[in-house]
Amino acid sequence: MFEPKPRYSIAWIDKIAEVPQSEWDALAMPLKTPFLEWEWLNNMETSGSAIAKAGWLPNHLVIWRDGGLVAAAAMYLKSHSYGEFVFDHQWADLAHRLGVEYYPKLLGMSPFTPAEGYRFLIAPDEDEDTMTEMMIGAIDHFCVQHRVSGCNFLYADPQWRQVMERHGFTSWLHHSYVWSNQNFQTFDDYLTSFNANQRRNIKRERKAVTQAGLRLEAVTGEAISRSLLSQVYEFYCDTCDKFGWWGSKYLTKRFFEQLHPTYCHRVVIFAVYGEQNPTHPIGMSFCLTKGDQLYGRYWGATQDFDNLHFDTCYYTPIEWAIANGIQTFDPGAGGRHKKRRGFPATPNHSLHRFYDARLAKILRSYIHEINEMEQREIDAINADLPFKQA
Repeated sequence: MFEPKPRYSIAWIDKIAEVPQSEWDALAMPLKTPFLEWEWLNNMETSGSAIAKAGWLPNHLVIWRDGGLVAAAAMYLKSHSYGEFVFDHQWADLAHRLGVEYYPKLLGMSPFTPAEGYRFLIAPDEDEDTMTEMMIGAIDHFCVQHRVSGCNFLYADPQWRQVMERHGFTSWLHHSYVWSNQNFQTFDDYLTSFNANQRRNIKRERKAVTQAGLRLEAVTGEAISRSLLSQVYEFYCDTCDKFGWWGSKYLTKRFFEQLHPTYCHRVVIFAVYGEQNPTHPIGMSFCLTKGDQLYGRYWGATQDFDNLHFDTCYYTPIEWAIANGIQTFDPGAGGRHKKRRGFPATPNHSLHRFYDARLAKILRSYIHEINEMEQREIDAINADLPFKQA
């Protein structure tokens, strides 16, 4: 048994509700990301979204000192790799060929949320390296004792990644597409960053939405009703169903409804209204915000209109972001459309430790080459963005 230092007690819990919200959020609220807050994670569990039946068995690590929570890590035992958006199937295949049981694996991330910012939650009056060492020791002991193949942390906070690398975790480079506010004061300022051809394209795309008789409106805070969140679920399902097996439909209707009323302060809905029914949305995108960050998550529409997706998921949120002092906008997974609309390829990292010696050796031997290839892809994408030449 891993022995914590005196005055400290370590526990693994199977639901975040075992920790009082005030204690967890005392550690999570100072972070930039909203996705490690108690209410978001608890909703994942109580709504039936991140549960054992879905292949996400909550297995959170917590450390108490004198009865108070001083460290925590939102973690899950996974029986598959779906809902992570870091595609480790090649490692699972390699493990199979080596005769290693790849699943279950231990995973640290906010479920179904490919947004940078994951880290251990540590009280500010604790020594970070000491607490990190204790937590990693507990994780290593748990994985060896229960024959768990590896521990993985996805979308790691950049500063925390450096701490974990010092403690022996291996970093794997990926990329997402993130918009940065270059001191824009208006949407027209954003347009001026593009070359002439792309400026015309964006204006034409937004004009097509207006000419179709559509109006977009940002709905925030207390203006968000429970029924509106229920509609978000319907749009979310419709979009997922269009992609069939690859639709990534992980969240339940209850998840969206339970955001009301206590989490609506984090939600921004960009609703689309048509001329025939100006009070009932025919489409919307669902975003979250915290501080100067905006995160795009889901979208859908009951009718197909040219360029509506671009306006609802990119242009109108960017316009809102500029007006509200947002500095970065992560619109979510995927990139085929984003890179042409002002979202450069932006590095993010996952962290990995395998407990089979052969897997660990192969990871260490080849990860540098893998990361170099990924960096070349990032450079190639960003060299082809439609911005004005310096």
